[in-house]
Amino acid sequence: MVCEEIMQILEEQSPAALACDWDNVGLLIGSPEKEVNKIYVAVDATEEVVEEAVNSGADLLLTHHPMIFKGVKQITSGDFLGKRIIKLIQSDTVYFAMHTNFDVRGMGELAGAIMGLKDDSVLSVSGEYNGAPVGMGRVGNLLAPMDLEHCAEFVREAFSLKQVKVFGDTKRLVMRAAICPGSGKSFIQNAIEAGAGVYITGDIDHHDGLDAVEQGLCIIDAGHYGLEHIFVSYMKNYLTKRCEGVEILTQDLAFPFWVL
Repeated sequence: MVCEEIMQILEEQSPAALACDWDNVGLLIGSPEKEVNKIYVAVDATEEVVEEAVNSGADLLLTHHPMIFKGVKQITSGDFLGKRIIKLIQSDTVYFAMHTNFDVRGMGELAGAIMGLKDDSVLSVSGEYNGAPVGMGRVGNLLAPMDLEHCAEFVREAFSLKQVKVFGDTKRLVMRAAICPGSGKSFIQNAIEAGAGVYITGDIDHHDGLDAVEQGLCIIDAGHYGLEHIFVSYMKNYLTKRCEGVEILTQDLAFPFWVL
């Protein structure tokens, strides 16, 4: 398949127009006319990921987080970003990113489904797609009431995590839950207003966690990568069904830090 055909397939899933205006999504490196026989999918275009994609013979690297966010004034091998850009160009590997457009249409709904949320809706509506509201996160009811400790354990197992950070009374019973993969502290108030008893997200700092609990909202911080790695398996399944004859490779689960 030609890269442009795959771009159209990705656009059907999460249109670039749904991305935040500060974001940088779509084809960031390479030609839309490139013939693609192999795709490598990852969360971040780290040096290791770029190496694996190139060494595997991938024609297209697809990530959730864009490698290029700000304006680039020079591209040199002495710069950590330039080094990756040069490697992709030299290997003729095109690079595509789906960030907040996938967050708005894809990530929240997928995370809510993994949690088994019932009667769920968008946590923070940012627009419409085909007449339906879209936006960041989901909020709905858990399959059954559970105390916060068991809810945290459920999240840890559901997203294949080694640990989660929890703010709130371990014995508090929760039924209504909000979830927003990635950095979700800016949607804490949305979770409170939606009547959630627990909010599952990432990148929660000390003060935001304490303040949420004071307002009656427990927090399960599963990490930024901890929730967003679901992008990889989802996109593999999505592309496998729609890109006949194209091999889809994925990065193994690779947490960006470890806890001693």
